[in-house]
Amino acid sequence: MSSGSGKVGAAATGGDVVAQDWVKVREWLLTHPDRIRDDPALLDTLGLRYTAPNVVEFLPAALARLEAAHARELTARQEIEALAKANFDAQAQTHDLIIDLLEARSNTDLARRVDQAAQERFGLVGGLIAVETADAHGAVPTGWRPLPTGVLDLMMGPDRQTRMGPCPAGRELFDPGDPAVQSCALVRLSLGSPERQGVLAFGSADPEGFTPDMGPELVSFLARVVERTAARWPIL
Repeated sequence: MSSGSGKVGAAATGGDVVAQDWVKVREWLLTHPDRIRDDPALLDTLGLRYTAPNVVEFLPAALARLEAAHARELTARQEIEALAKANFDAQAQTHDLIIDLLEARSNTDLARRVDQAAQERFGLVGGLIAVETADAHGAVPTGWRPLPTGVLDLMMGPDRQTRMGPCPAGRELFDPGDPAVQSCALVRLSLGSPERQGVLAFGSADPEGFTPDMGPELVSFLARVVERTAARWPIL
C-alpha cells in the first residue's frame, strides 16, 4: 500500500482519530474509493453493499425503512380487520336480538328483553323504552319509563331522530342508581294510537361507548322493530 495507507494504519492504531488526521483519511478515501468497493469484508463490517459503479448502498438503513413501512401497513390492516370483525359481531348480535324481541309476549316482556340484551349481549349498563305522558307519573306499561311531554325535544333537539354520545339526559332516563352511564344511544319512537313520542335508549359506562361520529343504523333498525312489536298491545 502507498504511503497514504500507512497514514490510515497509524490513525487506526492510535485509537480515536484526531480531527487533522481524519481530514487526511477522508481525502485519501475520496481519491481511492476502489479500495473500499473491492474489499467485501470491510463493506460487510461497515454494513454497506456495493451495487453499481460509484454507488454504495446503505442496506441496513434501507431495510429499516422497509421494515417500518411494513409494520405500519400491518398495523393499519390489523386495525381494519378488527373494526370489520367488531361490525360483523355487532350486526350478528343485533339480528339475534331482533328475533328475541319479536318473541316478546307483552310490552312488559319487550322492555325486559331490551334491557337484558343490552347488558348480556352488548355489555352495556342497560337499555330501556320510555314514552311521553301527560305528566311524569302517567300510566305506561310496566318496565317502561314515563317522561313529561316535550322532554324528548329538549334531550335530542326537535328535529333529531337519533343522538349518540355524552349522556346529560342519563338521570332522566336511567335509574338514579346508574351513575355509571357516561354515553348513550337514543332513537325516537312513534308509539300507540293516537301517536305518542317515545325513545329507545341504551346506556354505556364507557364515555367512548357511543360517540357522535358513530353510525346509528343498527340502533335505528332496532327502534323500528320495537315500534312494530309494541303495536301488538295497547299502551295504557
